[in-house]
Amino acid sequence: MSDDALNVSIDEVVVQLIKCIDFAAVKHQKQRRKDPEKTPYINHPIGVAKILTEEANIRDLAIIQAALLHDTVEDTDTNFEEIEAEFGSAVCQLVKEVTDDKSLPKAERKRLQIEHASGSSPGAKLIKLADKLYNLRDLERASPEGWSPERVQEYFGWAQKVVNGLKGSNKNMEASLDKIFKKHCVS
Repeated sequence: MSDDALNVSIDEVVVQLIKCIDFAAVKHQKQRRKDPEKTPYINHPIGVAKILTEEANIRDLAIIQAALLHDTVEDTDTNFEEIEAEFGSAVCQLVKEVTDDKSLPKAERKRLQIEHASGSSPGAKLIKLADKLYNLRDLERASPEGWSPERVQEYFGWAQKVVNGLKGSNKNMEASLDKIFKKHCVS
């Protein structure tokens, strides 16, 4: 648990979480997932935070906040300065670690995720594991519009390479991910 979280009352935790959820919801309000139902995008960061709290038993406020905000800089008009001003340096640092540089080509961003996984901080590793778990479960439920079966299988293979670099972070999430990879014949 971060030092800041140790000095926070339960009332303040609730206030901070609701502030964070509201911030993410406003930032992602016009976005939709690529599934056939066009699910509201905000379901994704909330789902990542839910995996962390319910399945991984994470109670670190900064990690949960960063999970809720993990796509805001990458996918909205949010910048790191705004994250730091609203939620502090610990949350901002975690968001920085899990944010792809969208100025790079997609293949390079994916390569860098694999390359940087093992060197990530413990908190960033947890967020990345939960993010991959959410996305893979979503892929099992429905393929994004326009994705071929080959592209889905490629995503599973790439995700496993990222997850391999995150091993040793959380047994529960890793076991869930291993079951998914086994089911989809990724080795």
